[in-house]
Amino acid sequence: MSSSAVTLAPPSPGDERRRRRLALIGGSLGNLVEWYDWFVYASFAIYFADSFFPGDNPTTQLMNTAGIFAVGFLMRPVGGWILGRAADRHGRKSALTLTVTMMSVAALLIAVAPTYGQAGYFGAVVLLLARLLQGMSIGGEYAASATYLTEASAQGRRGLGSSFQYVSMTCGQLLGLGILITMQHTLTKEQLGSWGWRIPFALGAVFALVVFWLRRRLQETDAFKEGGAHDEGARGSLKALWEHRRQAGLVMALTLGGTVAYYTYTTYLTKYLVGSAGMAKNTATLVSFTALALFAVLQPFAGMLSDRIGRRPLLITFAVGCTVGTYPIMTALGSASSYWQALGLSLLALVIVTGYTSINAAVKAELFPTRVRALGVALPYAIANALFGGTAEYVALWFKNGGHEKAFFWYVSGCALVSLVTYLLMPDTRNAALSRAEEEAARR
Repeated sequence: MSSSAVTLAPPSPGDERRRRRLALIGGSLGNLVEWYDWFVYASFAIYFADSFFPGDNPTTQLMNTAGIFAVGFLMRPVGGWILGRAADRHGRKSALTLTVTMMSVAALLIAVAPTYGQAGYFGAVVLLLARLLQGMSIGGEYAASATYLTEASAQGRRGLGSSFQYVSMTCGQLLGLGILITMQHTLTKEQLGSWGWRIPFALGAVFALVVFWLRRRLQETDAFKEGGAHDEGARGSLKALWEHRRQAGLVMALTLGGTVAYYTYTTYLTKYLVGSAGMAKNTATLVSFTALALFAVLQPFAGMLSDRIGRRPLLITFAVGCTVGTYPIMTALGSASSYWQALGLSLLALVIVTGYTSINAAVKAELFPTRVRALGVALPYAIANALFGGTAEYVALWFKNGGHEKAFFWYVSGCALVSLVTYLLMPDTRNAALSRAEEEAARR
């Protein structure tokens, strides 16, 4: 009997739904832990800043820790290139497994880093090295998870499937904030500043080991397996990416406004409420936690909406809202006097940002062919994040330290305006075919 006579029965609809559901859960849980480890640094910075940097100026100490946070972003293009290439050449699953291993090691380094009083600036060096490793890991994680979640979803539900990237990202941040809130109510400020801040990093290392086990059991996507026999040498190469340089430029431009807005209203928000509005740390943390929980719930609904009406309407709505709304929202937050007032304004900002976060993974993945999809998402996105997302908090504190805090609001609006022009000019990607099966279905 010839090999051509042997055919495998296609999976039943029930098996296919089960496979997609498991891929969604596995990809999302791993992403959650990755971003927990990434964001917990920002959440606990107000407690460990003076452990690594001496001095009497809290703003200067926070600027130093924010600077190391930003340096981590500088490694994201390196991680995006190396791990994006690995995802295109060896599979999304192998890249996802590698990223979480790197993140576990980085979290453990921070957990055991010596303070300035114990080893001088050596502790800050350990902190820096850990953030560089985290930067490499997260640079590959974003692209691998965005590609995996998008490819593992049915064509008419890719907006919904990819929205779970920011659901899991936000849940990772919520997990960190939840641990912070719990510790704020069980430990004194002195205990938190002395040793309590190490606990979430130690937990992050353990969580990452669990996810390593989980990701080893994920299935590879059909789109990657179908493309495995074609152009093997060019897959994931910079030469192949150069052939799609226009799409790479689009990724950078459409990321610009979204990443600045996202980091402004997430990682910087707590510090802004404490430092500018004069809110208690516990209250500011609770505002961030509640707003982010509601934000996570919104993501799938916006993703489903994009599957019905297209990606561009949501992106344009975000960019218009952020361009005209940032200054009044941030100004009002700076004088917020109650939990409910701050929560309402924060949630308003995050509803606007949802137009970007819920679908950006799908949009970027839909711009590229399989052989360069992970690298095409990873490298330009990581560069945009290194230049703008990772520096957002530092820029905000720099303006504040110079006595021109409100200039930062215009900076955020300007970045959103650049992305708005991009959204108006780019095509809608909702109907893009990511696999041969989808291409054949489109030709019928």
